[in-house]
Amino acid sequence: MKNLKLSSFISFELGLQSEEETLLISAFDIEHNRLFFASSANILYFFELPSSHEGKSWNKSLLSPQIAPVTLEPGDFITAMDYLMEKEALVLGTSDGCLILHTVDDGTTEVVGRVEGGVKYIACSPDGALLAITSGIGRLLVITNDWEVLHESDLNLKNDAIGDVDGYPYEFYAPISWRGDGKYFATLGGLHECSSKKLKIWERESGMLHSETEAKAFVGEALDWMPSGAKVATAYNCEIGTNPIIVFFEKNGLERNSLCMDEPAKINLIRWNCSSDLLATSVACAQHDAIKIWFFGNNHWYLKQEIRYSKREGVKFMWNPTKPMTLICWTLDGRITTYSFVWMTALTTNSTALVVDGTKLLVSPLNLSLMPPPMSLFTLKFPTAIQDVAFLYNSSKNHLAASLADGSLCIMELPGIESWEHFEDKEFVIETSRLDFTLGTFAHIMWLDSHLLFGISCNQYGLFSTPSQHENELLHQKLNCSKYSLLEIEVVCSEDSVPELVNSSGWHAILSKSLPLEGPVVGIVPNPCKKASAFVQNEGGSIYEYTSSASLPRRLQLGELDPICGFSGSCPWMKAASVCDNGMVKTLLFGLDYKGKLQVGKRILCNNCSSFTLYSSSCGGTEQITHLVLTTKQDFLFIVSIDDILHGKKEMIIEDFNNMQNKQDKDRDFVNMWEKGAKLIGTLHGDEAAVILQANRGSLECIYPRKLVLVSIINALTQKRFKDALSMVRRHRIDFNIIIDCFGWQTFVKSAAEFVNQVDNLAYVTEFVSSIKGGNVMDSLYKDYISLSIPDETSNAKMESSISIADGKVNSVLRAIRKALEEQVKESPARELCILTTLACNEPPALDEALNRIKSIREMEVLGVHDAKWISYPSAEESLKHLLWLAYPEAVFETALGLYDLNLAAIVALNSQKDPKEFLPYLKDLENLPPVIMRYTIDLRLQRYESSLKNMFSAGEGHYEECLNLMKNNPKLFPLGLQLFTKNVKRREVLEAWGDHLHNEICFEDAASAYLCCSSHQKALKAYRSCGDWKGVLTVAALIGLCEADVILLANELIEEFQALGKPAEAARIALEYCKDVGRCVGYYIMAREWEETLRITHMHQREDLKSHVEDAALECASSLMSDYREAVEKVGKYLARYLAVRQRRILLSAKIQSEGRSTEISDYDTVSEISSNFSEMSAYTTRTAKDSVSSTASTNLRKAREIRRRASKGGKIRAGSPGEEMALIEHLKGMALTEGAIRELKSLLLALLMLGKDEIARQLQCSGDNFQLSQYSAVKLAVDTMSTDKIDESTHTLNNYIEQARGSWHSKAHSWHVKVLTPP
Repeated sequence: MKNLKLSSFISFELGLQSEEETLLISAFDIEHNRLFFASSANILYFFELPSSHEGKSWNKSLLSPQIAPVTLEPGDFITAMDYLMEKEALVLGTSDGCLILHTVDDGTTEVVGRVEGGVKYIACSPDGALLAITSGIGRLLVITNDWEVLHESDLNLKNDAIGDVDGYPYEFYAPISWRGDGKYFATLGGLHECSSKKLKIWERESGMLHSETEAKAFVGEALDWMPSGAKVATAYNCEIGTNPIIVFFEKNGLERNSLCMDEPAKINLIRWNCSSDLLATSVACAQHDAIKIWFFGNNHWYLKQEIRYSKREGVKFMWNPTKPMTLICWTLDGRITTYSFVWMTALTTNSTALVVDGTKLLVSPLNLSLMPPPMSLFTLKFPTAIQDVAFLYNSSKNHLAASLADGSLCIMELPGIESWEHFEDKEFVIETSRLDFTLGTFAHIMWLDSHLLFGISCNQYGLFSTPSQHENELLHQKLNCSKYSLLEIEVVCSEDSVPELVNSSGWHAILSKSLPLEGPVVGIVPNPCKKASAFVQNEGGSIYEYTSSASLPRRLQLGELDPICGFSGSCPWMKAASVCDNGMVKTLLFGLDYKGKLQVGKRILCNNCSSFTLYSSSCGGTEQITHLVLTTKQDFLFIVSIDDILHGKKEMIIEDFNNMQNKQDKDRDFVNMWEKGAKLIGTLHGDEAAVILQANRGSLECIYPRKLVLVSIINALTQKRFKDALSMVRRHRIDFNIIIDCFGWQTFVKSAAEFVNQVDNLAYVTEFVSSIKGGNVMDSLYKDYISLSIPDETSNAKMESSISIADGKVNSVLRAIRKALEEQVKESPARELCILTTLACNEPPALDEALNRIKSIREMEVLGVHDAKWISYPSAEESLKHLLWLAYPEAVFETALGLYDLNLAAIVALNSQKDPKEFLPYLKDLENLPPVIMRYTIDLRLQRYESSLKNMFSAGEGHYEECLNLMKNNPKLFPLGLQLFTKNVKRREVLEAWGDHLHNEICFEDAASAYLCCSSHQKALKAYRSCGDWKGVLTVAALIGLCEADVILLANELIEEFQALGKPAEAARIALEYCKDVGRCVGYYIMAREWEETLRITHMHQREDLKSHVEDAALECASSLMSDYREAVEKVGKYLARYLAVRQRRILLSAKIQSEGRSTEISDYDTVSEISSNFSEMSAYTTRTAKDSVSSTASTNLRKAREIRRRASKGGKIRAGSPGEEMALIEHLKGMALTEGAIRELKSLLLALLMLGKDEIARQLQCSGDNFQLSQYSAVKLAVDTMSTDKIDESTHTLNNYIEQARGSWHSKAHSWHVKVLTPP
């Protein structure tokens, strides 16, 4: 679905040497981009074509072609020519049979051979290695570049000698065409006067005839093999007055298909372009010659362009071998014209397809239906072939203009697209508009407004007609004697238009303004931000703005987008977009060049773009553009927001295919097209949010990118078009919650009534309600597709007190919709079902209220009420089935039981397909129970224990035991039981039962409190004793009234228990306060290492006999601690040495791996192979088993227990050579630090030694502890420092260096346990 548009055309005179001289044949040098012509005067003209598309370069280079005369025998002339790439020379064939090699660079000419009968055709193979030559006597020769004949064959159809027949000379003519790969070539041979010829396929290597067709009436030069190799094109002679036929053959000589010309004519020449998609034919009609360009698609041949010449000009043509869209034409008198075509989408801004097919214009509004050509809704029939089309969209009337191949112009008015359905399968004949001037070639046609046409005209003599000298002078005067002119044409209609019909008669075109141009124009697009204005792009990418009210075009300044005007190069695909930038409307110009660079100004958006189009979230595409849609050469389709382009939120350079494959799936900006090579046709704007693609086979596919769909939904919600938004959500299977979450559920709650009124379809509302769920889909499901900033009013709405935020999104939205249904919608069965849906979808489901509504309907049915209100409700059975479809049936059944309505519960059970054998006996048993007991039983089933307790309490005192058992089984009911049972006896029983429960749950203190409340002192004593509260035990013992002996006995038992539990300090207090045993008290305090308290008790009771015992225990403990500190210092050294060795080995191994080309991250050390240990003494990993004294046994056990717990928390035993050994060693070094308890014990021992007069021992103990603490701190700091570096310095990273550094920076908190008088100087 595309049209072949004339992008630019350049014409110039070659300047022949004489008036009688004519151009005969041509050749092309692909390597140097040179074009050669041979004239009838045996003169060669050649010039180098510029590689760019700059018009100035063309004019400058082509005004002075090089001329090289070729000297031949009198009467001899050039008949064939081709270019030899290997020789970098021309091969010429003459009528006398001479083969001449003409070197272009030095101008030398050499006769390399002679062919009998004269040379008729020369064709060089695609690789330049061979030459195929046909002679006038029907011989085929295949020769090499060294002029050796490889093969020679006879082309004569009857294998007869060629000579004079009846006195008239007969000549044999056979054109040659090579296949693209050079393995085969085709000839079409026969006598000029003979009506029957054969198409023959020859093999290159053997020279054998591969296949041939039957003898048919082929046209002489009409032969060309498609470069892709699929088909060979030839033409048939037809009877006078009939249309000629182009026939396509396969390599095996079988006919494949054919193409019938659109008018009676004689086919002179057939040529494929180098990409094999366009077929150009030169035909001679009755009044003119023409070049027709055909395109095959969807099993149909389209005539895409027709260029007319006068018959006397004798036009010939060739395709540019390297540029498939460039056609080179020349006439006999030496005028050379190049036409540059581009494929343009046939889709207009309002999604109407206008496909050109010769004299027909196929019209299909794709927003009504996808109709691929050659099908169409209706057809417009023009007098001659169409060259260019312009369409002006309006909601009520549309205008269409078409420039035709004969230089005429057609104007028509069409009704609004909504009424086009009546035109289906109709063909309208369009009349030619009246012109007051000669138009010529009119390209880039467009509408400025409904009365002004705008375009480019090339005013070259002979391009379209043969005017007289007087007419030509007037034409050049009127158009300022310029080759290229901008034409502004005013169109008026002298007849009244007929509504709902196509009106093409009575139109008159008046030339109102013409402006000369310096060179060719690449493209013209309308300015969407200004009326009667357009952007004109010249060759090279420079852009001008044309305004109808201005006399001259002025340079366009794109200040906001880019300070440099225009594009960096010619961009034949150009579009202007009206965009909104922070509230300001501005224009963006997008251009796509031949190399695939998509630009906005001089900024490159994509380097490998194949096509692009624009999308507007507003209907019709005439409002502001919101998105750019583009496809890449790797078949990716990108959706890019205009805001991202304007504000640079993302890098817009599209990566190559390899990088694209590495993109994560969460990137939602591109779509991988389902078919390779599918073409982007256009978009359906507004709520359609569709992208139209055409597959290679011709079918149209409409895809809906999720990003565009979400944009259209949000746009509809912004405009509060809830019905349209819901329709798009349902059609594209979008989560319904986007309607709620787009601007916040608080805002939607305020618009719920409007939503219900707009949708006006309770089935849709029910579907919407059943899909509501918690969370925000804009932050989760669609977060990667679109980012939307919530307006300020929405944020303010969140703070309004009128909305119950505590209920959350689901309940608040459902409540608002239910309220809107009740207030705005007339009562009906559908409304009641929708209300039930809102109740069932509540969180948690409001089944009680739903069943109450159903219950009320059932009551009306039972009472036989048949008033208007009853008619507006569905039946109870229908309502119940609807509720069961939405909710879990078992939950509905239990809710019905909770209403204590057994009949309703039975109905629910029947409709939920429960087994009657299960629920009927149960319901009958309930029915036989007293009402209170029935409610109690139902509550127990539903686990509503508070309600069941209340019901059982209301049954009377006879059910007290059931209430107590219920509380025991459900302890949460004890507070409620205390409120219900206020009598002392039963209240005490409840409290005692509660205490028993707490005691079983090991909540001994709470249990003791409960026992005290009910005066159960024995149980309270047991509870206090279980929790280790000796004060509470002895207090309750006093409340019970135990005698002194029993109290002492109880105290001794507590002492033994606390000693066994490892709490000697508590045992010491009990022994002193209740047993009056100072000796035992002192002994227990020694075990607890409470040295200061031990001395205080000893001196308070004047027990000198115990003082020596305390002194001996303190000295022994000090000796043991000093030994432990020394051993600990050794362990620190061993652990640190092991760590440094492992760390050094790890660094060396990592460096070795990196040197071998494999990168290893520091964080990936766990993957490195284990390092075996070279240390033989790893006793640091084992626990010391030294023999301790009796007085310090308990303390040592406590220290070991703490050490075991600390090791368990750090990961257990260190495994030598394990991947985590380094971190384990560091953690172990950190864990060796003195705990707060050890520091407190150490300081207490130091003070006790001073009190005992053991100053020197105290000083030694403090020094030992300080050395250990300093060593441990320094080792940890050294390990941490080396962990963050890849190099270990053996002289710097040592423990001694770090100890010396730590002495000066040792913080005061670490010395908090020091006794200053013991600190050495």
